[in-house]
Parts: sequence; C-alpha cells; structure tokens
Amino acid sequence: MTWAIYAMVYLGSALMVYNIIGFVRFARYIRGMKLWRWGRRILDIPIALLVSFLLGYLMVGFFGRPDLLVAGILFGGSIFVFVMVRLISSITQKVFEIEHLEAELLAAEQSNRVKASFLATVSHEMRTPMNVILGQNTLALKKPDLSEETRQHLEKIGASAHHLSDLINGMLDMQQIESGELVIHSEPFSLKEAMEQVDVLAGAMCEEKGLTYQSHFAEAARGEYTGDAARLKQALMCLLDNAVKFTDAPGTVQFDVETTGAGDGSVHLRFVVSDTGVGIDEAFLPKIFEAFAREDASFTNRFGGSGIGLPVAKAFITHMGGTIEIDSRKGEGSTFTIALPMRRFVSEGSGNAETGENETVSPADTPSASLAGRRVLVVDDMAGNVEIVSDLLELEDVACDTADNGQAAVDRVAASDLDYYDAILMDLRMPVIDGMEAARRIRALDRPDAKKMPIIALTANAYESDVQNSLQAGMNDHLVKPVDAEKLYAALGKWINNGKGKED
Repeated sequence: MTWAIYAMVYLGSALMVYNIIGFVRFARYIRGMKLWRWGRRILDIPIALLVSFLLGYLMVGFFGRPDLLVAGILFGGSIFVFVMVRLISSITQKVFEIEHLEAELLAAEQSNRVKASFLATVSHEMRTPMNVILGQNTLALKKPDLSEETRQHLEKIGASAHHLSDLINGMLDMQQIESGELVIHSEPFSLKEAMEQVDVLAGAMCEEKGLTYQSHFAEAARGEYTGDAARLKQALMCLLDNAVKFTDAPGTVQFDVETTGAGDGSVHLRFVVSDTGVGIDEAFLPKIFEAFAREDASFTNRFGGSGIGLPVAKAFITHMGGTIEIDSRKGEGSTFTIALPMRRFVSEGSGNAETGENETVSPADTPSASLAGRRVLVVDDMAGNVEIVSDLLELEDVACDTADNGQAAVDRVAASDLDYYDAILMDLRMPVIDGMEAARRIRALDRPDAKKMPIIALTANAYESDVQNSLQAGMNDHLVKPVDAEKLYAALGKWINNGKGKED
C-alpha cells in the first residue's frame, strides 16, 4: 500500500510539472495574440501558484508521511488542474478564433462597401466620357454627306464604344448580383414588342458577321405580360451575342420562342437560342455559368468576351423564377434553353361586354407624342454632356435651355413663366446642390406646374438604389448614360404625352 501512496504523490508531482509547462505555453500564446487588455504580468500569478503546489507535493513526498487520503487529494488536485488548464486553453482559443472570424467578416463587409463605392465612382467617371463618345458618334452618323469610308470608321467606333459600355454595365450587374441587391421589376409590357427588338438586334449582328439568322415566335409570344422586360431582353441578348460571337461564317444562329403550358393566367414559355459554332467541351459545361470562366484562353483572343455575360443572364432568369440549361458538343454548336413562367397582363375593368372576358391592353398602345416645339431644361455640370443632349433634342426640333448645377435649375424654373418648360433632364451629381435635392425643391415651388412638370434623371448612376432615390426625390423617370437617343425621345414623349407636361 505504501508504494501505491508514494506513486500517487510522485505521479501527481509529474502531472503538476506538465501543468506548469502547459500553462507557460498558454501564457505565451495569450501574450503573442496581443489582445490581453489587462496587465500581462497577471498571467505569472497562476504559474507561481502551480510552482508552489509542486514544491508542496515534493516536500510531502520527500519529508512527510502521506497516507492514502493525502495522496489521493494531491493526485486528484493535479488532475483537476490539468483539466482546468486544458479547458481554459481551449475556450480561450475558441474565443480568439471567433474574434478573428468576426474581424475578417467586418473586413470583408468593409471591402465590399469600398468595392461598391469604387465601382459606382469608376462607373460614373467612365460613363461621362462614354456619353460624349456615343453621342458625338450618333450625331456624326446622322450627317448625310459622309463618305462611305468615314461612315464605316464611325460605325466601328460606335460598336467598340457600345461594347465598352456593355462591359461597364456587366460589371455593375455582377456587383449587384454578388451583393444581393439585384431587383426584378414586375411591370406590364408587350412581349411581342420586346421579342421584335431582340430579333432585330440579333439579325443585325448575324448579318454583319455573315451568318444565317432564323427565328420563330409562337402566338403566345405576341401577348401582353407582367414582368421585367429589360432584364429578359438583356438575358436573351447575352445568349444571342454569345451565339454570334462563337459562330464563324457561314454558320447559323436560331432563336425560337415556344409555349410549353398555360394555366391560371400564366403561360410557360421556352426561349431557345442555338448555333452551329465551336461548341463547348463536356468537361467545361459545369463551369459555363461561373463568372469570368473561360474554356480556353485562346478563345478570348479569337472571339473576345469578358466572361460575365452568361452568369448575368443566369442570375436574371433565376431571379425571375425560370431556369436556363445548355446542351453543347465540341465542334457541333450549342443550344441554350430558358424555361420561364410568365403572367399575362390584364387591365382592370377592361371587360368585354359581350363575352364577359377581360381584354389585354398593351402598354405600347399609348399614343406617342411629337416633341417638335417643346422646350426642355437640360441640367448638367459637364459641358460636353449638355452639348450632346442639346444637339440630340434639336434634331427633334426641341428647344433647350441649360443649367450647370442644381440650384441654377431651381432658379430657372422659379423665374420662368407658367408651363414654360415641358420637361427637365436632370443630372444627379452636380455642384452647389445635387439633382435629387434640386428635384425636391422644384416640386416644392409655389406654382401650379411644379407638381406636374416631368423631371427625368439623366445620369451615370446606374444602381437600382439610384433609380429608387430618383423616384423618391420626385422624379418621373431615370435614364442612364451613355444616353440612348431613342430611349431619350421615348421617355420625353411618354411623360409629356401622359399629361405630365404642358398641354397644347
């Protein structure tokens, strides 16, 4: 029995030595983290106590006559200290790991905010010169006395500028998708009109490259629906642009819209884009919708592309409740299929007296307004932008006044005769006061036309939050630079014709 008692004492002493070594390592770990907020020497106190316990163990073992109870207490104490040291060390490490993860999360969130701010700033700065380039190009192409060679040069400049503009838009779309800020609108639109626009653009791209273009639209594709027409067209153009890009002449690109089912006011449509191009290797198909993914670096040099069109298209379709699939074989071409449920648009109170059925009303049925003789206030602090917009409006016989900051715009409206301006085109980022504050002040003016005067944002700010901020500030619409002449004319005609501007 005596040997067992002393064995417990000396084993306890050895375990206490191990505890001391373990706590010394723990103290060094804590000090190395540089997160200890109290006196660093406080960690020496437990070490001193453990050393004291060890000396006590040795004194009992060498000079005392321990019995079983004392030996058990000493051995049990060593085990208790061992467990506590391990537990404290484990808890502390977990706490530091959590703090480290939280710090990394905060850093990532800050990085995302900085990235979003950077993209917004860079986008704005890039869109401003792009607006001038595309605007001047549009104006130059309208001159009737251009030589054929000069016209070809201008068309190539315009195509390259539009490609750069699309790249900027793609970057912003990816940022919105990654940040969870992508918004899908639900508004009535004519699917027939939307598909005709896509059809014309696709046909033009194929004609330019020497490809055969074929299309077929089912009868259901000619109806009126509720959804996000802009996102749908953008997704389809991504697929068609991809098909044209990776198909060499004399290849074929096919675009079909089919009906796969209907029920309860909705129609299930299938949009199919196929080509006879280079195709995609089976091993690469799972990565085809990943951002910046490329099957072969040589393809980029040969065909171009940023690697963000397909991921953006997939994100749009997915957010609209649809799916997108691909079937492709190397050297045989590719087929992209979008399956999308769409709800028919039915106007309220448009019942047919004879059949009792509701009639669909196309948003495009609203008669367009002539802009000739109208007067528009163009507000922008960049002289180049003002010149471009003014020249485009003058082509439609629209008279223009200008202001180079938000306060100047407010002053011009306040000093003008009643119903003098038919509409205002307002930049957002300007000195003195910005466009949104200017819109709020114009709406607050004590004059009858202040509330109904159309105010349209014309800005490089392209985020959904920018659009919502413009509308909340009292603006009627939000157009994004580089300015598209046809969209500009359509927006002005829409709001003036809807009685928001001066009545004849």
